[in-house]
Amino acid sequence: MEGDKFNDRFRIASARWAGYDYSQNGAYFVTICTLNRARYFGEIILPTGNWEEAELASTAQARIAWECWLQIPVRFPFARLDSFVVMPDHVHGLLLFDKADEKRPALSYQNAFGPQRENLAAVIRGFKAGVSALAKQQGLEFNWQSRYHDRVVRNDAELRKIQQYIANNPARWKHEQYAEEGLFR
Repeated sequence: MEGDKFNDRFRIASARWAGYDYSQNGAYFVTICTLNRARYFGEIILPTGNWEEAELASTAQARIAWECWLQIPVRFPFARLDSFVVMPDHVHGLLLFDKADEKRPALSYQNAFGPQRENLAAVIRGFKAGVSALAKQQGLEFNWQSRYHDRVVRNDAELRKIQQYIANNPARWKHEQYAEEGLFR
């Protein structure tokens, strides 16, 4: 598999949008899965037998994920929270970056990557680490998948579509298990 390396260095190609600055203001739709899609967060239940009213019967790990999501703006003041849902084996969330425009002094050298503490990767890394640490602290089994999926939201219509997708995710659980539907179909 030596010939299958990305840039002759990495095992797989980056899933990030090439050339896009993930530290800039904007809306970011993220999906983060548990390792091997283990259902650490609970199960979808139908309290009335109707899929339109499906909800997550959450576990302690799911409650930790919610708590850590709510802490994101505390740790990253430029990040505002939008829609969020915890599903049995993944979470979906919308993050809005709103940084005050500030002039930075010119550097005597060029840093190709920029600071790694105020971008999407840093926020997701902090969220995942927080959930993992609290679960471990409470003696709960838990592991994240090593990566995450993201989409830069390009306009208001797409933002509304994603917000609706997140809100309706529990109701579509059965269909998504068999890849019958998805966000951009």
